[in-house]
Amino acid sequence: MSCDSRTVAIDALRLPDLPAALAIQAEAYPPFLREGESAFASRIALSASYCLAARREGQLLGYLLAHGWRRQSPPAVGAILHDGEPSEVLFLHDLSVSASGRGLAIGRKLAERALALAAQDGLRRAELIAVEGAARYWSKLGFVAEPVSRALAEKVRGYGEAACWMTRAIGEGGEASGG
Repeated sequence: MSCDSRTVAIDALRLPDLPAALAIQAEAYPPFLREGESAFASRIALSASYCLAARREGQLLGYLLAHGWRRQSPPAVGAILHDGEPSEVLFLHDLSVSASGRGLAIGRKLAERALALAAQDGLRRAELIAVEGAARYWSKLGFVAEPVSRALAEKVRGYGEAACWMTRAIGEGGEASGG
């Protein structure tokens, strides 16, 4: 049986997925960017959660931690989040795909689904911090680097020296709607 992207299902990331998600995270990120189970769980529990899983035959191949949040106010790495923050933008916090899931466009599928869901909920802007040289990848999904205030630049630096603040518009159905 060949592996192709049609066999990959995208659905909600759930608490029972956390051990597999943490293992995928450990494959992808250096220790200073890894977050614990409590940080993952807090994002899943938010009322404005857009945390998603990519699965094939029940196996987690990738995940996206994303949630509604305050504009230009990224949470620190490892922060435990609580409801009560305004959902002004979709914040894409963490996207990671296992080695066995690479080459199946899983990252794109996860991001596009989150953008579409956020658009349905009335969010019109998405923000993220591209880490470890991922800005090129995110630019292919319509995100652009933007100038930031001194305060925001300090928060972005908490994600590493190569971190880059990026944004994009969200249109109806999740497509780009200008830049």
